Amino acid sequence: MRTTRIGCGAGFSGDRIEPAEDLLRRGDLADLVLECLGERTVAQGQRRRLADPSLGYETRLPSRFTRLLPLAFRHGVRVVTNMGAANPLAAGRLTRTLLDSLGLGGTVAVVTGDDVLAAVDLDAPAWETGRPLRSHGEIVSANAYLGADAVLPALGADVVITGRVADPSLFVAPVADRLGWDLSDVPRVAAGTLVGHLLECAGQLTGGYFADPGYQDVPDLDDLGFPYADVSADGTAGLGKLPGTGGVLSRATVREQLLYEITDPAAYRTPDVVLDLREVTVTDDVRVSGARGLPRPDELKVSVGYRAGSKVEAEISYVGPNAAARGALAAEVVTKRLAGVPLRAEVLGGDLDCRLRVAAISHDGALLDRVGDEVESLYTNGPAGGGGVRVHVTEVIGIVSTLIPREAVRPAVTLLEAADAAP
Repeated sequence: MRTTRIGCGAGFSGDRIEPAEDLLRRGDLADLVLECLGERTVAQGQRRRLADPSLGYETRLPSRFTRLLPLAFRHGVRVVTNMGAANPLAAGRLTRTLLDSLGLGGTVAVVTGDDVLAAVDLDAPAWETGRPLRSHGEIVSANAYLGADAVLPALGADVVITGRVADPSLFVAPVADRLGWDLSDVPRVAAGTLVGHLLECAGQLTGGYFADPGYQDVPDLDDLGFPYADVSADGTAGLGKLPGTGGVLSRATVREQLLYEITDPAAYRTPDVVLDLREVTVTDDVRVSGARGLPRPDELKVSVGYRAGSKVEAEISYVGPNAAARGALAAEVVTKRLAGVPLRAEVLGGDLDCRLRVAAISHDGALLDRVGDEVESLYTNGPAGGGGVRVHVTEVIGIVSTLIPREAVRPAVTLLEAADAAP
């Protein structure tokens, strides 16, 4: 039966890069997916884009691609990633420049259309609060979770860059492309979504975030290998990791990842299918099957960003005998002096070495300055032996969620060919 092999080279924005290099060198992959985007990283990208419209993509994109793309081109592996974050076109142009500088040529495809700020209903309720979106503050972004149908037209390129795409959809699209699946084929798309859900967090499937010494032992965690899947035309899949790599891939790791971020195992909503996991089986040789589903929903989830004020984080350390008690006293001093200010004060560490952290979020800059000043004043107005004060203030982009009708979203693909390509 015809199969295709797809691997995951990143499960979040700060992931290691060496396992992805290893997969490209000796994994015999058709596709490598780098899943680097979450609600937190979308918010960070939006903050960078607001400060500079040329930014907003994943900051590690240049360093990752400098190391990975020469290997991908050498071994004929297509790369798909959501590192475009809040500015996929800028990410695509940067990737095009990088490929040209490396003499690799090829084609970059950029998937856009997830930016639905102009189309979202600001009077719609946010899932998290039930209040209208506009009531949370100045709305600065709205990104819909695109599905495999938005990515599929881009897959003639060597490198595909997207913004907000549902994590499993990044895998469903290349698998469907390789195996000739129709995205209206619910059983196969359900199977592909299962594979994507299992692979999307990379090392979490092979022992990362699983290890618990004495209970769930994982060998050579320092050399964790990332997973791949051999997906058959009927949707069944065998999971694997490269020989000689650390970690463990077992029924236990697969079953734990299977339930990761699943609210309802009978109806996990994605842009491609409503996935039913209740009859999924995992064999001892880590083959998975049994995914079922219902047709894709008529609405897409949207992450809406709003200006939530700024956050101050102020810290001071205490060391030596009775340090924890001195830290607790410092927290008490700050809390009393800032009575009525919504803040969080916590003492981190042990009896001989601890750090007081005070944090607050507000639109009032003077209040944030006051929090930092109170912690700094502990040098000479607080318990003995305080030192190492740090005060940091940064803008916060809050995130809430809502739905948008699918027909209101207009995905598009932009092709960026090599500088010396014929017009």
